Amino acid sequence: MIDYIKGKIDSLSPTDLILENNGIGYSILISLQTYEKLNGCKDAVIYIHHYLREDEELYYGFASKDERELFRLLIGVSGIGASTARMMLSSLTSDEIRSAIVSEDLNKIKSIKGIGTKSAQRLILELKDKVSKISGPQLPLQYQTNAASEEASTALIMLGFTKANVNKAIASVIKEKPTASLEEIIKLSLKIL
Repeated sequence: MIDYIKGKIDSLSPTDLILENNGIGYSILISLQTYEKLNGCKDAVIYIHHYLREDEELYYGFASKDERELFRLLIGVSGIGASTARMMLSSLTSDEIRSAIVSEDLNKIKSIKGIGTKSAQRLILELKDKVSKISGPQLPLQYQTNAASEEASTALIMLGFTKANVNKAIASVIKEKPTASLEEIIKLSLKIL
């Protein structure tokens, strides 16, 4: 099995690239995330997912192992094929997808072309625990913020505010100040409420 291919970028488009290695040009399907990282580069190391079916053989390539791991988790969900997973990685960054799954942000996941309500619910249900085990580059901060926002939500609901209003307030606080501590989230949310 091929883990990665290191070589010279022969051609690059937002959906695919041809990577030359030892005189062989590998045609590789990529996401927009990978394209953005490779744009302007002459050489690259591409982490490969070999997609093999009875009637087709494709290489999906990623600029990082982290993105490839998330791709593999996504295609492991029933109803999510390789094309849909690539669309997801092109629509949102890996961190945004993880964050949406962990925070159960159904609307963010549904905003991706080809993902309906049932698929989004299945993604959240099947991947929430698995995604939290992957450590992406920005993941620790996101999970600290996520844990703090969950605690803040519980505290504010206990104070008598409705869950819907609390979630909106916390979301706007996190959007304005992603590194907010538990105390800051509660204080700023109370001002909004």
